[in-house]
Amino acid sequence: MTPKDRQLIDLLRVNARESVSSLARKLQVARTTVQERIRRLEESGTIAGYTVRLGQTPERPALTAHVLLEVNPKKADGMIRELKAIPAVRGVYALSGSFDYLAIVETGSPHEIDEVVDRMGRVEGVEKTATSIVLSVKFERP
Repeated sequence: MTPKDRQLIDLLRVNARESVSSLARKLQVARTTVQERIRRLEESGTIAGYTVRLGQTPERPALTAHVLLEVNPKKADGMIRELKAIPAVRGVYALSGSFDYLAIVETGSPHEIDEVVDRMGRVEGVEKTATSIVLSVKFERP
């Protein structure tokens, strides 16, 4: 990956809907060059897809919790499948250290987080959880 590829990816992280012409101006390259770089990055799997980040609104308040999971290693594959089926679980990450996984949970209320964490605790293989609710985001990189 070239430095221009990295710059392009950084720009797309900020706004994946930015026009190719605008990206080309910012990168100081031809529009066709940007199109070709995007195509190549997609084909290689470097760019795996595009997504929507939802903002918090009065109609859609969002609470985020980080749930640490201690898991029986023999049950990990099944546990991950079950967590994937819970829509409020936005991601699961394998960790080093005293906990095995980190699950990111997003809901509209503390009560919903409690329900999701209780459900996660009942998943076969989950031996222990520890939950932290995010109070505020000081900064976030896309």
